[in-house]
Amino acid sequence: MSSPPPTLGTLVRHLIELLDGDLEAVYAASGLAWRPRYTPVLRVLMRLGPTSIKGLAQEIGITHSAASQTVAQMAKQRLVALKPGADARERIVVLTARTKQMIPALQHQWAATNAAAAQLDMELSVPLSAVLAEAIAALNQRSFATRISAAATALSSTPTP
Repeated sequence: MSSPPPTLGTLVRHLIELLDGDLEAVYAASGLAWRPRYTPVLRVLMRLGPTSIKGLAQEIGITHSAASQTVAQMAKQRLVALKPGADARERIVVLTARTKQMIPALQHQWAATNAAAAQLDMELSVPLSAVLAEAIAALNQRSFATRISAAATALSSTPTP
């Protein structure tokens, strides 16, 4: 008996493992103590300067919790520092000198990564970047939770043979 085909979630996680795993290896081989998940944070900080965790989350398009976890990992590696904000709860994220020194090497890696991604897109029947952008737009229009609920309702109203 053959196993069932992988589900959407399994495929997406495997794709991320393949992409991020190789990217982390490339960073390490280049002598960079960097993880792919740090890149969106750095890009926002490069563009806006010191920013609150809430602001980072909004700019990147992730949850506050995810941004906070990423910033905590970066702070532990001394890639960012946290300063007090306008109120006791707000923390402002700032780049450290160490990270600022890494920026040219990171930008070089980002250019190589973007070129490799464009090459991958050309090898596929449909560019992965286009499919991902379409999927995100569709899910922003109608959430996956709404889609699951509608499918569950349709399945429960379908008579079983």
